[in-house]
Amino acid sequence: MLRRTKIVATLGPASSSQKVLEDMIRAGVDLVRMNFSHGSAEDHMKRAETVRAAAKAVGRTVGILADLQGPKIRVRKFGNDKIILNKGDIFILDAAHDGLGNQQRVGLDYKELPNDVDVGTVLLLNDGMLEFHVTGVKGTEVHCVVVRGGVLSNNKGINRKGGGLTAPALTDKDKEDIKTAALIKADYLAVSFPRTGDDMRLARQLMEAAGGKSLLMAKIERAEAIPVLGDIIDASDAIMVARGDLSVEVGDAAVPGLQKKMIKMARAKN
Repeated sequence: MLRRTKIVATLGPASSSQKVLEDMIRAGVDLVRMNFSHGSAEDHMKRAETVRAAAKAVGRTVGILADLQGPKIRVRKFGNDKIILNKGDIFILDAAHDGLGNQQRVGLDYKELPNDVDVGTVLLLNDGMLEFHVTGVKGTEVHCVVVRGGVLSNNKGINRKGGGLTAPALTDKDKEDIKTAALIKADYLAVSFPRTGDDMRLARQLMEAAGGKSLLMAKIERAEAIPVLGDIIDASDAIMVARGDLSVEVGDAAVPGLQKKMIKMARAKN
């Protein structure tokens, strides 16, 4: 059967043995994604060796995609692992709070949030399940009223509706992970949350400086990326439609149209 679409499989603890990988490759996997949000450099190197050994055993060529973590725009942990917020509750996102969170406030991995919001900003947490409206910013504290409540648990993500968070696409961890990706000779390097083509150009410079030759994949998941999509595509070798985070920022209804636009533009630019 002629199959043009490639199958990408994300590796995890259950799919890290050579036997399981061989079975996956026989079943049609063309590319494995290694999530650099988890694991050490040694873990990634060992896994890459296992992938290549499995591919050789099966007699197929399988690519490796090194997926950078990107900025951690998340709340920190709670004393009881989670809280339940109801509509109308007052809650504080506190960049200076280093202790465990409670029913009134929680700390942030992303310390710049107070500088990126103002009164009226809409924040979406836990993939858009919860909606906060900012009522004020006092120093390191972002004061919010809960508009759509629910469960908020440890390390859940934060998006600003419509975009506007200034977190850099490449963190210090990402820059070190690019060196690891070069070391394992990853076929693709995926850059999370790029806002401009310059983010991709910097990643390429760092990859080349590390001696790597990975092709660059831009993950389109920020609202800010849409107006400059052409420049990002020009600076990349492939794009990923990151539907989850993108839908939180631009709304579910906009994603199918944007996806078609991205595919059309990418093909037009070869």
